Amino acid sequence: MANPSAVCNGHLHHHHQKQNNLLKSGIYKKNGITKGMKKNGISNGTLYKKTFIEHFEQAPMYVAVLTFLGFGVGTVFGYLRDFMRAWGLEKRNVAAEREQQKDFVPLYQDFENFYTRNLYMRIRDNWNRPICSVPGPQFDLMERVTDDYNWTFRFTGKTIKNVINMGSYNYLGFAETDVNALKTVTIELQKYGTGICSTRQEMGTLDKHVELEKLVAKFLGVEDAMVFGMGFATNSMNIPALVGKGCLILSDELNHTSLVLGARLSGATIRIFKHNNMQSLEKLLRDAIIYGQPRSRRAWRKIIILVEGIYSMEGSIVRLPEIVLLKKKYKAYLYLDEAHSIGAVGATGRGVVEYFGMSPDDVDVLMGTFTKSFGAAGGYIAGKKDLVDFLRTHSHSAVYATSMCPPVAEQIIRAMKCLMGLDGTTQGLQRVRQLGKNTRYFRRRLHEMGFIIYGNDDSPVVPLLLFMPGKIGAFARRMLKKNIGVVVVGFPATPITESRARFCVSAAHTREMLDTVLNALDELGDFLHLKYSRYSKSSHPELYEETRLELED
Repeated sequence: MANPSAVCNGHLHHHHQKQNNLLKSGIYKKNGITKGMKKNGISNGTLYKKTFIEHFEQAPMYVAVLTFLGFGVGTVFGYLRDFMRAWGLEKRNVAAEREQQKDFVPLYQDFENFYTRNLYMRIRDNWNRPICSVPGPQFDLMERVTDDYNWTFRFTGKTIKNVINMGSYNYLGFAETDVNALKTVTIELQKYGTGICSTRQEMGTLDKHVELEKLVAKFLGVEDAMVFGMGFATNSMNIPALVGKGCLILSDELNHTSLVLGARLSGATIRIFKHNNMQSLEKLLRDAIIYGQPRSRRAWRKIIILVEGIYSMEGSIVRLPEIVLLKKKYKAYLYLDEAHSIGAVGATGRGVVEYFGMSPDDVDVLMGTFTKSFGAAGGYIAGKKDLVDFLRTHSHSAVYATSMCPPVAEQIIRAMKCLMGLDGTTQGLQRVRQLGKNTRYFRRRLHEMGFIIYGNDDSPVVPLLLFMPGKIGAFARRMLKKNIGVVVVGFPATPITESRARFCVSAAHTREMLDTVLNALDELGDFLHLKYSRYSKSSHPELYEETRLELED
């Protein structure tokens, strides 16, 4: 394989002779990689050192029918309400064009806002709830009420105390206010203050940043790393520095918005493959090599695969061993976003690379954030030194963005040293193991109760399917009445028939907390009729049941 540093400053040329040779050396041979593959799991001694189990159970047909029917009824009533607003029979709360500007290009597209004003607004009280404490395993909520059906809110001045937090990404429990734990952060705050007021390339590189980058590189087992002040911008501002016109991006269909935005800003050609589907990915790779760029048919300058470690809406884990095989075979590059997986999976919290027992050198660009497992802010890019040196001078985040503030850098250093055991304790390892225990216990109990949940058995992101739009608001409101804070998600953030509640398990959750949540879910599942599971093994059949791509001699 070409030097990974060529991701940033080289051109990957695919000669026709090499292309023909690649197509003759197929990975997916009969009885080869696919041997032992099952619908809900893979047990393959060559690629996977342990059984890889993921669940995507399909709901009964009547659930899908009732879900569409629910949206249909909501749409009909939405048009009725719009008619009443137009004739002054109902107060118009939504922004509207002034009569004097009716001949101008409209600022507000009425139809585009239809869903927001008629469906989302009815259940808006379930989002953007302000909290007034650290987002640990429990938090305090500011109570608010509405007098106009969620168009506006007013605070009552009361606080809802000790709400069990099942929505924050506090995987390892480092979102904490313990004075002893934060002693070093307090010292750095007093020494450096709160802000840098400069970019990394000007006056914004501190010894703390250098220390953190060396520690990240050591933690991940790579040559070098660079840190950024914002996790979202780590993707959206660095991908355009790595690829551009004449390059091809192959992106998983469920990639995060930051990856999607970065890909669009790059100017590269983007093609989408089905979620975690190796057959779909290989077909795109093969076609890219055979046909090259549109019109000119020239070879692509670079081909880069964008994937996530853990997908934050599905709870699934990337099929990294198979993707690495494909990227090596087709001489592509791999960009791995470990925002949700770093710290959360792997024997010592080093992410999906460690989870699958692979080498960091198998991934060309390692990306992750500090906003979740580390209880801080920002992100990192890690890999070969040539790659990181290139980004230091070409990344928009490095050139234009303000540097990470010192207390945040110290919080990351504190948490990472704890994970690595450099603080002289085994507390970090205990947190990783506790997260794994909590995750498996929570998922197993939900399965036993009869809920449909998505994702990998080892993923701390646990989506519980609600399906019908009317149950989104009912679920979140009733859970809050039981002093449990949850995140609910619906269309358009999910497919129209797959509204869900997303739980994030933490190492800081006690067994008593989890049992309290599970008991409430058991009761609410019966009340709202959410226990749709038939223990079916039909899990997104398009992922595993479609015709294999046989690359024969």
